[in-house]
Amino acid sequence: MGKSDYDPTDRRPIASRERRIWQRVAGFLAAHQVSPNSISIMGMLVGVIAGILLAGTRFVTDAGAQRALWLMAAAAIQLRLLANMLDGMVAIETHKASRLGELYNELPDRVSDVVIIVGAGYALSSLPVLGYVAACLAILTAYVRAVGKANGVANLFIGPMAKPQRMFVLTVAAVLMALLPHNWRPVWASFTLPSFALAIIIVGGVVTVVRRLRRIVRHLQEAA
Repeated sequence: MGKSDYDPTDRRPIASRERRIWQRVAGFLAAHQVSPNSISIMGMLVGVIAGILLAGTRFVTDAGAQRALWLMAAAAIQLRLLANMLDGMVAIETHKASRLGELYNELPDRVSDVVIIVGAGYALSSLPVLGYVAACLAILTAYVRAVGKANGVANLFIGPMAKPQRMFVLTVAAVLMALLPHNWRPVWASFTLPSFALAIIIVGGVVTVVRRLRRIVRHLQEAA
């Protein structure tokens, strides 16, 4: 297979890429001619499902069904992240990495982020307004990274609230909501566990945007 001229050296650092199991999975997908772009789209679809499952917890009254939705949402969030990792690994394995692949990687990511985070805002005992604010900040962090790259700055994946951290916070909140007895679920003022998770994402998102902007400004000043 011909090798692409595109060299994807500026990638998000993910330690799990080095694990043999995921390398084997990527090799299996590549050997069966699964395209990296189709993996990106599947990741987006799983992300949309995760958001729907989170929102669905508000509209289900049965406690057992609610717990099942929380657990399924947590699993779907992690499957989304797995797809985000495997699409790049398969692209490298098959020499299909390209700028078009970057588009397939970025746009589905933004859709997944928005649906998952807004879905968390509509989840049981959560606050929709926090979901919308957190989703806007998730988009803003990615936008700032894109602006930095357009101005010659290496991809800024710094946090503290980049995509993996956002999804980790929501996964933990979902698992806790699934496993904790009702009277053990913490409430801070009017904040329940899901809304508190969104508040963490908002605060962390603001810090992340500021840190990335400072890096970009410093780069531009040094280049002037």
